[in-house]
Amino acid sequence: MGTLSVDLFLTLDGVYQAPGGPDEDTSDGFEYGGWQAAYSDEEAGAAITAGIDRMDALLLGRKTYDIFAQYWPEQSGHIADKLNGLPKFVVSSTLADAKWEGTTVLAEAEDVAAVKERFNDIHIIGSGVLARSLLEADLLDRLNLYLYPLTFGTGKRLFPDGAGVPAAFRLAQPPQAFPNGAILLAYDRAGEPVTGIDIGQM
Repeated sequence: MGTLSVDLFLTLDGVYQAPGGPDEDTSDGFEYGGWQAAYSDEEAGAAITAGIDRMDALLLGRKTYDIFAQYWPEQSGHIADKLNGLPKFVVSSTLADAKWEGTTVLAEAEDVAAVKERFNDIHIIGSGVLARSLLEADLLDRLNLYLYPLTFGTGKRLFPDGAGVPAAFRLAQPPQAFPNGAILLAYDRAGEPVTGIDIGQM
């Protein structure tokens, strides 16, 4: 069975909304779109590109899919060629006509298990709601979290209040710090949290 990872660009307070541009996602009045660019550098770009190069399938939630399907088919270059050429899957109960070439619509998150049987390295980009659903279904194997040194106090969060399930993780690789302040933290799922231990007993 393949590995399913989520690649997320996050602020220190857990916001993943609209890192790529001011008009990427303004839902709920979000005014801070395009926050990632100020912290971009060559090393971070190389790490992001390496992750994209490794994947052999792309999985997206409906909202992120709509953004990507409008943008990437009109682009050129290495990353655009890779994303446009990948087998793509979108989880949606309402999408009838997936126009981005190579896209298959999955009716529900549980259908992702069959995708993991077919591919070795599947990535979700963005799509925080889908990532939480797959974590709850124990189908998400790795979190690739690019953490950026800023906070907004508003916006879509990976784990808003009351969301998520108890889960433990372990570092999949040493953290990578980049010149402009971003850090890549890669965690593999590691079962249930261990609790109830007094720190003095360790």
